[in-house]
Amino acid sequence: MSRFRGPKGKIVRRFGVNIYGNPKFDRLLARRQNPPGMHGGNKGRRKISEYGKQLIEKQKLKYTYGLGERQFRITFKRALRHKGITGDNLMIMLESRLDNTVFRMGMAPTRDAARQLILHGHLKVNNRRVNIASFQVTQNDTVTVKESTRSRGLVQRYVDENISAEIPEWVSIDRDNLKATVDRPPLREEIPTIANEQLVVELYSK
Repeated sequence: MSRFRGPKGKIVRRFGVNIYGNPKFDRLLARRQNPPGMHGGNKGRRKISEYGKQLIEKQKLKYTYGLGERQFRITFKRALRHKGITGDNLMIMLESRLDNTVFRMGMAPTRDAARQLILHGHLKVNNRRVNIASFQVTQNDTVTVKESTRSRGLVQRYVDENISAEIPEWVSIDRDNLKATVDRPPLREEIPTIANEQLVVELYSK
C-alpha cells in the first residue's frame, strides 16, 4: 500500500479520532461525527470482529505516521527484535522517524510538511544532508537547516507559525538559530496515544 494522498478528513471521520493532530480535524469531528459515505450514520452496522479491531488500530498508526504496508511491517519486525515490550518499541521507533521528529520539534506544521522538507534537502542531521524521512534519530542528534535563503526562509516561516506548538521534553529547539536537538529517546508515556499498539502486536503475531 502506498502512502495515502486522499482527503484526510475522511480518514479522521472513519476512525472517529484526530490522528493527525491538526486542530481543523477537531472542528470537523465536532461538526460531522458520523463516518463518511452514504450509510455513515447507519446505527445497524454489524459488529466488528477482533481481527477487524486489530486491523483498525494498525491503520490508525499507518495513516498517522504516513507509512505504507511494507514499510510498516519492516518497522514492526525491527521492533520485535529489540529488547523490551514490542508495542512500546514500535511506538518509539515510529516517533523517532526523522519526519515525525522534525514535526515534534516545531520545524514543520505537519508530518507531511516535515517529509517535504527532508525529501527536498532543506535539512541536515549532524551537518550531513539526510533526505530519508524514515531515518531514525538518536540521542544528541542535531537538526539544522541548509544554508540557503530559500531553505532558511521556509523553515523560519514554519517555526514562526508554530511558535505556540507544544515541544515534547525529549527534543529541544533553538528558534533563533533554527537548530534542534534530540536530547534523548522518547518514552512511551510521552507519545500521544492514538491507537492501541498491543492490538497491532496481536495482529502480526498470528
